[in-house]
This record gives sequence, C-alpha cells and structure tokens, in this order.
Amino acid sequence: MARHLVTSALPYINGIKHLGNMVGSMLPADVYSRYLRQRGHDVLYICATDEHGTPAELAAKEAGLSVEEFCAQAHDAQKAVYDGFELAFDYFGRSSSQQNVEITQHFARKLNEKGFIEERAIRQVHSPVDGRFLPDRYVEGTCPHCGYDKARGDQCENCTRVLDPTDLIDPRSAISGSTELEVRETKHLFLLQSKLQHEVEAWIDAVSEEWPQLSSSIARKWLTEGLHDRAITRDLDWGVPVPADTWPELAAEGKVFYVWFDAPIEYIGATKEWADATGGDWKSWWYEADDVRYTEFMAKDNVPFHTVMFPATELGVREPWKMVDFVKGFNWLTYYGGKFSTSQKRGVFTDQALEILPADYWRYFLIANAPESDDSSFTWEHFTATVNKDLADTLGNFVNRVLSFSRKRFGDEVPAGHAAGEAEAKLGEEIARLLAEYEEQLEALQFRKAAAALRALWSAGNSYLEEKAPWLEIKTDPDGAALTLRTAMNLIHLYAVVSEPFIPATAAAMRGAFALEGDTATWVTAGQARALDTVPAGTAFTVPPVLFAKITDEDLESYRARFGGAPDA
Repeated sequence: MARHLVTSALPYINGIKHLGNMVGSMLPADVYSRYLRQRGHDVLYICATDEHGTPAELAAKEAGLSVEEFCAQAHDAQKAVYDGFELAFDYFGRSSSQQNVEITQHFARKLNEKGFIEERAIRQVHSPVDGRFLPDRYVEGTCPHCGYDKARGDQCENCTRVLDPTDLIDPRSAISGSTELEVRETKHLFLLQSKLQHEVEAWIDAVSEEWPQLSSSIARKWLTEGLHDRAITRDLDWGVPVPADTWPELAAEGKVFYVWFDAPIEYIGATKEWADATGGDWKSWWYEADDVRYTEFMAKDNVPFHTVMFPATELGVREPWKMVDFVKGFNWLTYYGGKFSTSQKRGVFTDQALEILPADYWRYFLIANAPESDDSSFTWEHFTATVNKDLADTLGNFVNRVLSFSRKRFGDEVPAGHAAGEAEAKLGEEIARLLAEYEEQLEALQFRKAAAALRALWSAGNSYLEEKAPWLEIKTDPDGAALTLRTAMNLIHLYAVVSEPFIPATAAAMRGAFALEGDTATWVTAGQARALDTVPAGTAFTVPPVLFAKITDEDLESYRARFGGAPDA
C-alpha cells in the first residue's frame, strides 16, 4: 500500500476557528486520512497552529498576555476543539517549535547559498506614535482594488488580493489607530521568486493536471501576473529569528522571518516534532520521499502560498524535499450569504458548535455541503433539514427500528430465519454498486459526491425494509421476517464500517451494538457487500441510545436568536 502524507492549512493562533475554516481544510483532510487508513495505507496526517506574525502579537496584546503565554494557551484551546471534532491528527504541532526554527533557518541559509535571497533597503511604514516600523498586518486601510475599508497590509480579506502596506488607501496603525504614519528606509531579506518563475511554471505543468480547477487556476493566475521578489523578513518581536551567522546586522536589529515563509515549512517542522515525540522517521516522509503521495487541503485564500511561494522555496534550496502532489482547494462556506469572520465574530465558531450538538452532526453536514465547485451557504434551516432527514430519519431511525423490533420479537440475538433470497441478492448488488461509487468519490476527493453516495447507501436499507415490511411479514412468515431483520442488521454493521470517516462516534456506536468477537474489519469488500453475512445469526446485540435527535422548531428558533439569521435571509 502507498504512503500518504496529508496536511491541512495551519489555523492561525488568534482565536477559535469558525465552521468555514473547519470545512475548508482540517475536516476534509481528516475524512480523507481516515478513509486511507481504513483501506490499509500508511498515512501521516500533520497539522499545527500558525503562531507567528502580527495576529499573534495583536491578540496577545488584547488578551493582556505575553505572546508566548497567549500562544501556549490558544494552542491548547484549539487542540481541545479539534479533539472534540474527532480530528485524528497524527500530530498537531506548533510553528513556534524549535524544530521549525531550525528547519526554517536551514531553508533560508540554503536559499541564500544558492543565490535566491537578497538583502535590500526598502521604504517601510513607520508609526512615530507607536515608535516602531509597522509590518503588513499592523497597517489597515482601504483596499485599492475593491474598496474594502478593513483591508490588511498583506492581503485584502474581501477580494483576497495580496497587498503591501503602502498599497492601502488611508492607512492607519492597527496598534494605536494613528493615521500619522511615515515611510522610512530599513533593510529586509527578499526571496527572489522572479528567478524561480520558470521552474515553478514547469513544476505546475507537470503536477497540476489532476488538481481541482480552483487550485490550478489560482496558481496559474499568479504565474501569469509574474512572480515578484517578496520580502521574507519583518520587524516583529515574535517569530523565527534571522540567523546571526548569516545575516548578523539584521539579526542584531531583531528581524524575524515573515510568517508566510516559515508557516509552510512547519509542515516539515511538525513532522519532526512528531518524530521526536514518537521515535518516528520524519525525513523519510519529506526528504528523497519518492514513495510518498502528498495531499494538501486548504481554502482558496491559502492556495497561492502553497502552490507558488512554498514550491518556489523548496525548488530554490536545491535539495530533494517532497513537493505536493495534489492540492485540494475549497471555496468559502458563507453564513447566510455573508462571510464567516473571526475578526467580526460573524457566524458559528467550532467551540460553539460543540456546545449545541455532538461533532457528528457538524461533520456530516459540513462535508455533505463542502464548498468545492463554488461557495456554499450555511443556514440554520438547511442544517436542520439535513440533520433531520439524513441523520435522524434515514440513518438513525433505520438503526433504531431494526434493532428495537428484532429485540421485541426475537430477543437479544440476531435471528436466523430463511436463507437469503432474491430480494437480498438484489439488495447486495445495489449495496456493492453504491459502495464502489462511495469509494470512487473518496479516492477522487469529491466530498459532496461521496456524501451523496453514503446517503444512498443508508437509503437503500430503508427501501429494502419498506419493501419487505417485517412488521407485516412476521404475521404470516416469521422466518421471512427474521431474514429481513438479519439482513438489515448486517447493513447496520456495514454502515458502521464505511461511515466512520464521516461520523466516527456514531460509527463506533453502531459497531458496538453487536457482540462480534474479533471484529477488526477496517473496510467492506464488494463480495462482503453482496453477501451481507458479516453478522451471523446468534450474535448478541444491544439497542444503542438514539443516534441522532431531531432538531425541533424550538431548537431552530433558539439558534437563530443566538447567532442571527432568519428564514428569509
């Protein structure tokens, strides 16, 4: 089996993330990683908090903490939420780790050695009121491209255009709000991306044919506009320090590397953190790793940095570092048509979601409505309808009525009854076909289509049950009713196995309903799907608690009242 390296965009350290962030990177990466593990592949799923740059300093200042204390607390808080969502990272690291410092400095030295870093004097925004130079995110103003009046000095949140602080109209300090800004000369390191343009283009041509159009089009747009040399250092107190053995003057001035230089390198750094903690071999995943397939997951605003800037960095060091094979980019999940926003506290945040309902409700809804081909909108009405129809009725009700009815009529063991007949053979063929469709869509990283195939698998069980009607069948043919229920119980077990990437807690509850000795199945073969005989007659079973509670009208009103949104929004 193949070795699969999976990473998702590093969540910023400044606060708990919203549902849009979850569905745009970490959750689909988790679903894919779980699926690959179940199919027997060797998988390493790596993520980390992105702790450098101005967001960390500004958030720490607002919290009244040192940046080190703030980042430590925020990392633990984010990790607790991701544990609540059952994200099965192999390691969730920190970009402030010593491992990342060392590897980032190694990359910088190598790039300098190969002629791709240059020290330049530039004119930079300085705030006399704050007594310091203002790096990109410390400057706010109006975007010159779209007119958004809260654009940051590195990127406009509204139109996603990459900016420099001096591009902004009516700039102001994000620290003090002062508009009395000056432009002064200072020195910084530049990554000479212009010298690497043709190499990045050739690499994109070689690997991007199977990427989603969103990912490849964003990368090619940047390349068409031309790669510009970009400053990779900043005037901050917190970050990976410029190494004094290579740039003593800049190191003495306290320069640190730009967060978008060190953050992607943290994928490697976090892998080394994992190796140092577990005794694993981090280099075999990243260095001369020709047997590894590397897949990245991220929202569209992160795509340029991972398809152009980080590849340019890797190419420039002239060392055999593993480069990404597949970039799964996502559009935005909106909240009633407007953007989720961490800074404006708009939308549902992941910790709030877990206060309301267990993780599987959110996992299924988000993946089933993942913003793959275009933006998708979260509304409480859509969420309620999906939970009630797909989870409570189609899956939950099927499990409950099969097990409850069988226990009532046949006791606490799977009944025997007749041998499988024509209806069961027809069902087995349908289940095998739908399972193949589900596998095909997961292999292709088409998450909405995979969710539709999984939903169809659940629906097939309901159709079979309605066709056989064991509650009527038992009156004239008890053995026939027993066969129907035994078949349906085998479907429940199959659902438990194949639903695990989407709804792991529910899958465990379904699987735990049956006292099967040595039940180590990680997937279902086509032959097993056709036979539906994994759970034999005589197997003891229990009826689990209600798997999914329906969302009531009163619940819906309370959600609207708390978070906003209305039926006509």
